[in-house]
Amino acid sequence: MSNQGPLSGITVVTCSTAQAGTVPYMLMADMGASIIKIELPGKGDGNRNSGELKNGISSYFETNNRGVKSLTLNLKSEQGKKILYKLIKNANVFGQNFSPGAAERNGFGYEELKKINPSIVYASVSAYGPDGPSSDLPGTDAVGQAIGGVTEAFSVPGQQMRTGVASVADETCAILTLSGILAALIHVKNTGIGQKVETSLIGSAFRLMGWTMTTAMWKNIPPITGARINGSRNKAGIAACFNDIDGKPLAIQLNSKQWTSCMEKLGFLENLQNKGLDDLGLAIESEQKKNEILNELSKMFAKNKRSFWIKVMRDSRLVAAPVNSMIEASNDPDIIANNYVSEVFHPEIGENIKVHGTPWKFSETPSKFGLAPRLGENNHEILENIGFNKNQIKQFETDQII
Repeated sequence: MSNQGPLSGITVVTCSTAQAGTVPYMLMADMGASIIKIELPGKGDGNRNSGELKNGISSYFETNNRGVKSLTLNLKSEQGKKILYKLIKNANVFGQNFSPGAAERNGFGYEELKKINPSIVYASVSAYGPDGPSSDLPGTDAVGQAIGGVTEAFSVPGQQMRTGVASVADETCAILTLSGILAALIHVKNTGIGQKVETSLIGSAFRLMGWTMTTAMWKNIPPITGARINGSRNKAGIAACFNDIDGKPLAIQLNSKQWTSCMEKLGFLENLQNKGLDDLGLAIESEQKKNEILNELSKMFAKNKRSFWIKVMRDSRLVAAPVNSMIEASNDPDIIANNYVSEVFHPEIGENIKVHGTPWKFSETPSKFGLAPRLGENNHEILENIGFNKNQIKQFETDQII
């Protein structure tokens, strides 16, 4: 087993902030890449103060920037740009999520950087994508959820729509950006030619909708919300949540072949038959029947504990699970056993803190994760590595270049 991650040897220079712009490189750092994060001298990434703060350490910044190196650099100065260009010359990836057009105006757009390094993979994250009528507008996770269809998908009938607490557009965009970067790096390995990789919040959220979106486009009608009952009149499936006798929620998902046998195993079938609700396909053609079926299921699930219902279903290899709160999720035995959550000692906080583990398990090159850097923590190390001496670096500090 190697002590180095699968991306060891890859160098990334990033001028990115926020979640979608930083998580791709945090994940690459977990996998062994060297990530140089460019920050504004004296100020840094504005998200250093976001989220929960413990002894000045931000839960937001720590989560999204762990394992990276911080270099403060004034990119509006000519010397700052020269330093950036020197970094780019030997880098594999450059990442940015500036407002559209800002990178080009400031001298580090793709066309400029590929002259310095033709094999550079240039990753650009935006809200609306590079080509649409809103391409020059800023945006956030809420924009991705709202425009990409996620908000409707998780809406509850009769209640006002809202974007979710989890940053699903940001995180999906980050993971898709990472996959695009890795694909482009393979292309560089095969051809020596770099390229620009562009992703967006709305494009990522739209992709996240998967086949549910395809079905909606084919039918040209919105999906059933509140519970997912889909398929055709004769082949309907269901994914829904119900509360147990103590008000604790559980989730189930059944395909059309499993519906009747599952209802029988749960002891629900006779009651549904007596009320003419045993045919799940009725929910496809009638809003009223859909509500009657869901209401009857709710009443029946409320007669016992969710552990009982989950055991009945799992004993028959049917899909059922508790609906965890976020705190429950962090203590879930499967989450813990797979190291999806971990604890690390943070010297500035002075105690162990719970953090995300790694979502991958590599048999030969396991992922490792570090801590987020202090502002400018790696200035001297990075600049010395590209040929500047201590006197030059001291002058950069005096001139407020770094």
